[in-house]
Formats: sequence, C-alpha cells, structure tokens
Amino acid sequence: LDKLFAKPFVGALDGHCDSVSCFGTSNKSLVQFVSGACDGEIRLWDLPRRKCVWSVYGHAGFVRGLTVAPDGNSFFSCSEDKTIKQWRMAIANEDDAPEAIQTFHGKESFMGIDHHWTNSTFATCSSVVQVWDHNRSDPIHNYSWGADSITSVKFNPAEPSLLASTGSDRAVALYDTRLAQSMRKIVMDMRNNALAWNPMEPYHFTVANEDHNLYTFDMRNLDRALMIHKDHVSAVMDIAYSPTGKEFVSGSYDRSIRIFNVRSSKSREVYHTKRMQRIFAVKFSADAKFVLSGSDDTNIRIWKAQASRSLGKLNPRERKKLEYNDALKKRYQHLTEVKRIAKHRHVPKAIKKATAAKQEVKERETIKLANVRKHSKPGKVPLVDIRKKSVIRQIE
Repeated sequence: LDKLFAKPFVGALDGHCDSVSCFGTSNKSLVQFVSGACDGEIRLWDLPRRKCVWSVYGHAGFVRGLTVAPDGNSFFSCSEDKTIKQWRMAIANEDDAPEAIQTFHGKESFMGIDHHWTNSTFATCSSVVQVWDHNRSDPIHNYSWGADSITSVKFNPAEPSLLASTGSDRAVALYDTRLAQSMRKIVMDMRNNALAWNPMEPYHFTVANEDHNLYTFDMRNLDRALMIHKDHVSAVMDIAYSPTGKEFVSGSYDRSIRIFNVRSSKSREVYHTKRMQRIFAVKFSADAKFVLSGSDDTNIRIWKAQASRSLGKLNPRERKKLEYNDALKKRYQHLTEVKRIAKHRHVPKAIKKATAAKQEVKERETIKLANVRKHSKPGKVPLVDIRKKSVIRQIE
C-alpha cells in the first residue's frame, strides 16, 4: 500500500537560466532558501508558496557556494570571480533591486563557503582554506596542506572550532581554528566532491566520492570508514544531512537522488524523473519533511522525505494507524516476500543496466581473488577489510 500511495514529487521551481549549482538554507526558517546558478544568478525563494521573492545577477561567474548566517537575516555567496558578497534576506519592496551589503575580495576563485554555527566568522576554500570575520576585509586565518584546489569546506555543528575540507588531491583534511593549524588528513583512493557533518553525532561525517559511493567516518579513527553507502552508478556530487541526524540525501551524476539511513549501506529511497538531469545540489528542509534538489536542467525540485506520507495534518487515529503499520513492517521485515516488496524500486533503464554491469564486475573480481588465494601459499594473499581499502594513508 505504501507503494500505491507513494507520490514523492511535490513541485518544481523554474526561473533559473542555467544549471543550479548550490543551495543555502536557514536553520531558523522553514520558508526561505536561496539558490545559485552557473550564470551568476542568485534567487531567494518562498518554499510554501513556491515563488521567487527576488533574483539578482550577483556574480560574473559560477556561484560556487551559499551559506546563511546564524541569525537568518543575511547570507553569503562566493564565486569564481574572486569575490564573496553578503546579502540581506528581506528587501523593502519587491520592485527594488537587491544590493550586496558588503563585498570581500580574494586572490583566487572561491570553490566553497560555510558559516560558523554561532559567531560571525565564515570559511571559504580555494587553493587554501581561509577563515573570515564579518567586520574585517582580510582573512583572519589561512590553512594550506598540499592540495591544488579545495572543493568544499564545512564547520562542525557541535564543535564550533573544527573544520573539515575535501580537496582535488583526494584528501579529507581536519583543521582547528583555536590552534590555527591543520590537525589530520587522510588520502583516499578517489576524489571527494562534497562533505557533510552529522548534526547529532558530532564526531561523524560523510563524504561523497567519485567512485559512486559515500563514506561515513569517525574523526577519532580515520583509518577505516564506519560505513560505505552504495547504490549510485555514477559520481556522487553533493550530500546533505537531515536535521534529525538519522538520514542524509545524496545527489549524483547518474540523474538520481537517494536517501540513506546513516546505519545502512543501501538507500532507503530513490527519486528520479524523465526530465531531471545531473544533480549538483541537494538539501533537507529545516523540518526534515522535504528534500530540495538542483540539477543541470535549470530546475529546483521539491520532494517528500517520506514518499507515501500525507502533506496535511494527521489526526490521532491516522497517526496511530501509521505507527501500527510501521511496527508491523519492522516485525516482518526479514520475510522474503516482505523484503522483496520493501526493497523494490523502479529506476531508469540506464541505471538498471549500469547496476547490473557493476554487479557482474564485482562477482568476477570476487571469483578471481578466490582463485588467486586458492593457488597461493597460505597468508600470501591477505583478506583486506573493504572499509580500510578506500583509505590509502593518514597524515598527521
């Protein structure tokens, strides 16, 4: 019945003239969010009304990052035109042209930005990680550790002085703003495109990798991944955690969005449409009920986090019935037929074929390794932990 009533797609927001490259959402508002496009356009949206409040061509290049200040009254944008701009969320009149409150100039193109969760500092990344203050025109800290280009940077929500970044040298690096120096770095097998901290488990973070997987790490032990999340068949471009910390959403180059449980290696849900192209940005709404996706086809799409749940308010009897059904599914989840129905998802033909090809390659590699081990001396071909395999080395 869940499959029969599943209508995950809520609506599409059009208006951008180029690919949607990034989102910015406020922790204090369920209504407003901002989006940036590859042509330099920034738009502020009203989510319940599905309407654009204002738009402006704020940059002369790709808008690479957007982040909302903790007070929810302003947001920052960064671009390849070597500028960071601060904007007000609200304008006095809809006919007025929005203007930047202040502009920060850098020496290189900026690839990402993230704001501190409590105070007036924010971090940007280019070939170095820089920490800025609202009231100063120059960065207050600079961190560099061998990467040609740093693609994303994120503040830890619980430990405010902790930063993490991903770079083009396939590394994930941790920084402490109190020490004003880099802490630790791991080099992985392939490059990471994005990173997100778990808001409820401060030590854990997840990276979106080029090898079609997502890896969850514990920062206290970076030698191995806690969990490898599989299902995508192309590079994972972006990731965002739910405010509950129990789930995250990922967007991929294979034109699909997947929702994962943090404790599961397989996706709980997969969303796709015929017109939706490659996904470059994903976000959860502040109430964890909706997912936003921005793609190559210039559209922003709104999805339900729970595909079969009603949008309206539930009365007590409906809520009890849903809780009973969930308990029933959990009780019989190990039965073969129940498991088959629960796991089955309709996906595009291209994804289905790519998944089958990946599975065939995996089976062949398993057989080959078993044969090599069978015809070798005992202990010569060791068993490798798959969670350690992706981590090449750790640098301190």
